[in-house]
Amino acid sequence: MVEKNAVVILGATATGKTACAVAIARRFSGEIISADSRQVYRGLDLGSGKDLGEYGEIPYHLVDVVSLPDEYSVYQFQKDFYAVFDDIASRNVLPVIAGGTGMYLDAVIRGYRFRDVPENPALRSELAPYSLEALRDRLLKRKKEIHNRTDLEIRERLVRAIEIAESPGDEEPAPIHLAPVILGIRFPREELRRRIRIRLEARIDEGMIDEVAGIHAAGISWERLERLGLEYRFTAEYLQGKIPSREDYVSQLYTAICQFAKRQETWFRGMERKGVDITWIENGDLAAAVSYAEKFF
Repeated sequence: MVEKNAVVILGATATGKTACAVAIARRFSGEIISADSRQVYRGLDLGSGKDLGEYGEIPYHLVDVVSLPDEYSVYQFQKDFYAVFDDIASRNVLPVIAGGTGMYLDAVIRGYRFRDVPENPALRSELAPYSLEALRDRLLKRKKEIHNRTDLEIRERLVRAIEIAESPGDEEPAPIHLAPVILGIRFPREELRRRIRIRLEARIDEGMIDEVAGIHAAGISWERLERLGLEYRFTAEYLQGKIPSREDYVSQLYTAICQFAKRQETWFRGMERKGVDITWIENGDLAAAVSYAEKFF
């Protein structure tokens, strides 16, 4: 049996991943590494579900590491993750990775290979007249497997993806060997929807709309907020009057979060089909999660 060197807690939104990670980190005196594409941003608190109060005395990493309007990519996450993981492991502490951003998790579990490619001004000038469809065609001719489908929808990301795909050189090897115990938290569909509704209403009551309004007032464009998706997209649209009523806003956002949870579950099933071994913990049973981890640490 391969010796395990980390625990991963994954699952759809509103499944209680943070609580599970905290329980395991507390049991084994571990430290938590967040794998969430929006919690990396300072100021995205209620909408991203940081719930920092849940961590208590447990050290955590890769939360609040970048500021808007900067972009943060899966490549940057992987680099930052490796640095944090190496630091935690060097102190003989157990890393507990928790999050629901499937691509971030897959990038470190399966060790995506990336390259640090500089900008190519000549290529960018050549691509400037291209339509989105022409850019997509060019990228897909060079790269059949696209980890991040957003690369096909946003012009800046398409250009960058082409820049990387067409650059010479070898992909960087993964600098660490991650051999984690992977626990997935799941609930029956109707129960998950109930949890999503309760959490959404709580976040709105706690001031999520004011949070988004404040971020925009600080100079972040509506367009940038909308690109963050879900809570930030729908709240930005509501504040601009694109969604006519609060009732419509809550209803549309709730539906979108439920659809997102379904996509997360599909992504995790895809990881399993690619050989990732996930042990599923039913109904957020923290005792069962800790008990299973005790078999390895």
